Amino acid sequence: MTDTPALFDVSGHTVLVTGGARGIGRWLAEGLLAAGATVLVSTRRPDAAAEMETELAEAVAVGRFHAIAADISTEEGCQALVEGVRGYTDRLDGLVNNAGATWGAPFDEFPPDAWDKVLGANLKAPFRLSQLLRPLLDARADAGLDPARIINIGSIDGLAVPNYENYSYAASKAAVHHLTKVMANTLAPKILVNAVAPGPFPTRMMKWVLDERGEEVNKANPLGRIGRPEDVTALVTFLLAPGSSYITGTTIPLDGGLTSTMSVAMYDDNE
Repeated sequence: MTDTPALFDVSGHTVLVTGGARGIGRWLAEGLLAAGATVLVSTRRPDAAAEMETELAEAVAVGRFHAIAADISTEEGCQALVEGVRGYTDRLDGLVNNAGATWGAPFDEFPPDAWDKVLGANLKAPFRLSQLLRPLLDARADAGLDPARIINIGSIDGLAVPNYENYSYAASKAAVHHLTKVMANTLAPKILVNAVAPGPFPTRMMKWVLDERGEEVNKANPLGRIGRPEDVTALVTFLLAPGSSYITGTTIPLDGGLTSTMSVAMYDDNE
């Protein structure tokens, strides 16, 4: 008989979460630590890395935690992060590509730099890190265990037309969803690659929207609320755990049914 709890067990796993200083990355770091994983987190600022080391070491006693300062928007930063990871482990069980950037501006004012910055952070960096870390991820299957995992954090802005003019962000997330499929095909069977497309969550990126239109955002959702930290932690933990070993190449909307149930108003031209 299948040991059901073991299907959701990530204790003893070593997982790298990029962009872990705040928001979804921080929630994932805390949740995975509480589940007994060794969590490596990247953040751009050395002071943020040092602060996380102190805070999470005091708050969580189950797993182990290390923060690495690296700017993965650059090739040098990607290389530095990989070297930092190798300093802690010779096998990586999971990579969560969470770090990203956004940019909002009207169509006629949207600058060329917004494409370079956002696609570099949201699309190029996840691919490059997956490429550089492939030997450490392959090592899990080489050890006779179930496949390693890569989880790309996308967005519902890559599934449907967003309500705000964030052209490079929406395009980058749609590309991440498709890149997930292509990588899944290439890296199987040793590595499974999936994406999560979060809807509204109480992150810094969403703060101004929630401050101005929070009630409207809640009402627009079939469940009447925005996402909670445990929603994203639960899904990502499952995708890292043995129970998801037959899932690859998929993008899972994590939005309370927002994109799945949206409808288009129909108008009668004769009225």
